[in-house]
Amino acid sequence: MSDSLPHVQELALAEYDKTTSDRLSLLWLKPSAARYTKLPSRVINIDYSSADTSSSSKNWKNVAINPTKYIWLNGQLVPWADATEHVMSHVMNYGTSVFEGIRAYETPQGPAIFRLADHIRRLFDSAKIYQIEIPFTFEEICDACRQVIAENDLPQAYIRPLVYGGFGELALARTEATPIRVAVAAFPFGSLHGAHSTSQGIHACISSWQRTTPASQPMLAKAGGHYLNSQLIAMEARRNGYEEGIAVVDGYISEGAGENLFIIRHGIIHTPPLASAILNGITRDTVMTLAESMSLPVREAALPREMLYVADEVFLTGTAVEITPVRSIDRIPIGSECPGPITLQLQQQFFGLFSGKTKDRWNWLDRVPVSIKS
Repeated sequence: MSDSLPHVQELALAEYDKTTSDRLSLLWLKPSAARYTKLPSRVINIDYSSADTSSSSKNWKNVAINPTKYIWLNGQLVPWADATEHVMSHVMNYGTSVFEGIRAYETPQGPAIFRLADHIRRLFDSAKIYQIEIPFTFEEICDACRQVIAENDLPQAYIRPLVYGGFGELALARTEATPIRVAVAAFPFGSLHGAHSTSQGIHACISSWQRTTPASQPMLAKAGGHYLNSQLIAMEARRNGYEEGIAVVDGYISEGAGENLFIIRHGIIHTPPLASAILNGITRDTVMTLAESMSLPVREAALPREMLYVADEVFLTGTAVEITPVRSIDRIPIGSECPGPITLQLQQQFFGLFSGKTKDRWNWLDRVPVSIKS
C-alpha cells in the first residue's frame, strides 16, 4: 500500500442551521447560492505501518484473552478452565446470547468498575428484547462483576457478563427446555487498537458491508449474533490495511465495527442518532454528558458519508477503544493534528475520572471493596 496521498483539495459545500427541533440540518446549496470556502491543496504522508494485515500484527496481541483464576458461572466462582459449555448448546448453534463489555479502572482508591449499573441495565434490556429470562437479579449480576475483580486480584480489567442459551433443544423458538446460563469473566485488557492508539489515532475506511438495520434485527440489543456483521466490517478493514471499518446505512454514517462514532466540524460535535442502526453506547453517552458539562455543543442527526472527509476531527468511542481518534478515512487525512483539540479535551476529562482529576459528579465509579473477597 502506498504511504503517500494525492493532493487533497477540500471544498466546503455545506452550511449548518439548527432546525426548530434543535437538531442539525445539513443544507446542500445550489452552486449559484453556495458560499464556497476553498482550502489550499496539500500533500500529507501517512505511515500505515501500524495497520499490519498479517496474522502477527502487533495490535492483535492487545485483544488476546489472558486467563485469570476464576469465572463466575451460574451463581458460583469456578476455575477458569472449568467454565465450559456443550457444543450442541443453543448459543453454539444459533448465537443465542446477550452480553456486555465493561471496564474496571485502577484508581487511587483501588479498582473501580465504570458505569456498572448502566451496563447491567442494558444487559437486562437486551435480554428482554430477545425474550430471554435472566435467572439472576440485577444486583446479583452486579455483585458477580465485583467478585471476579476482587477474587482475581485485578487492579484493572475488562469484564464480560454473558447470558446465553445452554444445551437442551434444537428448535429456533426456544422453550423452557433450553436453560439460560450466565457467566461473568474478567481479565487484563489494554487498548483495542494498541497502546498508542488513543494518543496517535488509527486509520479507518468505509466498509462495503452496510450495518444491519432495525428492520432485520433489534440494534439496541447487544446480542452475540449481531456481531457477525461487525466481524465482516472489521475483517475487511484489516485485510485492506486499515485498523477499523466504518459502516453506513443507505449512504448515512452508522458506526464503527464495534464502536460509536463522533465527528467534529466548526467546533460542533456531531454523532449519528439511534435511528442510524447504532448501539446505544455507554461510552457514547459518557462523552455526550462530559461535552455538555464542558459547554461543548453536541448534535444528534443523520450524517452523510462525505461528512467524514471534511471533518475537523473524528473519534470512536466504546468500552474497548475508550476514546480513540481517527487519523484518516479511506486514506484521506482528518484535520491537521491528531488527536484534535476537542478530542483531546474530552480524553482528558474521561481519563481524569480514574486519576481523580475529573470529579465524578455522576457517580459512575463503582468501587470494588476488598471485603467482597470470600
